[in-house]
Amino acid sequence: MEFDLPKTIGSFVVVIVLGTIAMFVLPTVTPMAPMTTSTILMMVVPSMALFGLVVLAIGVKHGEYRATH
Repeated sequence: MEFDLPKTIGSFVVVIVLGTIAMFVLPTVTPMAPMTTSTILMMVVPSMALFGLVVLAIGVKHGEYRATH
């Protein structure tokens, strides 16, 4: 499967959404202390998205390197 821009953006959004849902569901399943909704939405989700963008950029550059060498 080749990734083009729509597939890449779609999979990126799916991973962020699944991580966000897990942050809300996990405290009800396990005995860990839950974070407030505002903490998750204002601190955790943006940091997940920023980290994902950095990793995506590094992965694209590595793929370009591998394709040319």
